[in-house]
Amino acid sequence: MNSISAGFTSAALLVLAGLPVPAAAQGFPAKPIRIVVPVAAGGNLDLVTRTVAQKLTEQMGQQVIVENRPGVSGIVGTEFVAKAPPDGYTYLSVASTFASSAAVLPNVPYDPVKDFSGVSLTAWLPQILVVNPSVPVRSVKELIALARQLPNEITYGTAGNGATAHIATELFNFQAGIKMTHVPYKGNAPALIDVVGGQISLMFDTISTSIQFVRAGKLRALGVTSPQRSPIFPDLPTISEAALPGYEAALFNAILAPGGTPRDILARMHAEIAKAVQQPDIRSRFLQQGVELQASESADQCSRFIKAETEKFIRIVKQTGIRAG
Repeated sequence: MNSISAGFTSAALLVLAGLPVPAAAQGFPAKPIRIVVPVAAGGNLDLVTRTVAQKLTEQMGQQVIVENRPGVSGIVGTEFVAKAPPDGYTYLSVASTFASSAAVLPNVPYDPVKDFSGVSLTAWLPQILVVNPSVPVRSVKELIALARQLPNEITYGTAGNGATAHIATELFNFQAGIKMTHVPYKGNAPALIDVVGGQISLMFDTISTSIQFVRAGKLRALGVTSPQRSPIFPDLPTISEAALPGYEAALFNAILAPGGTPRDILARMHAEIAKAVQQPDIRSRFLQQGVELQASESADQCSRFIKAETEKFIRIVKQTGIRAG
């Protein structure tokens, strides 16, 4: 019996036995797939999602469409997917704010763990601690020592109260036993501009947006927030190895499905995403910008990761007293 006949016979036996035929055996995908990005176009999350979607289209022979649905800190697009049919044709692309929102925003209209099924990580984005060159420190230890001498006099910028950089800095303060003054901005870009200009002392930023200023000498990099060093700055220590063992505040991108999506579809989509992010052309292109494309080991592992990240942010918020603004 050839493989086509064997496949047909197996499917027929499942039908005759009254058992459901797995969706993948019914020709999934049979129509275009939609990935919702709950933020405006142009940022890291949008760019990674569009690149992965293009590869998925090529691999699966079906159009994979990216749809931006920004609004209310990502809640609008996220709630839309939470309520979408769990049929394998609607997905949500998320960043770390998906997990942190449950900790800092009141009355989020969805449960980040119960209302979604993990599919796969797509990218890992270490943050980098950068200071204006006028700040008289050249290492994380020197920064901590200076902050202890000058409590609340060192200023740091973020994209706003409850932003991932705010959480990363307050975790840094908590573990180091120091106090620095938070200056919230309406976005990451204006905060970075003021660090470069010397209006504020420092910030935690993604490598992709700080790299040009570090290389031009307009910012001084002290450490990265990931567990391992970044291939972009191999001589730059992690904050954990430099001064605060166990410190970690890297950002992630991931693709999720509505809760209840069939496991065989999740497994198929995970396999396709894992194949896409391993493509050398896009891996090297993103790595130059400090974005490390990476898939989860499995869809189930992605779900466990999202649960762990959500619990981590809730714990950090309780420890530091962060409130959304």
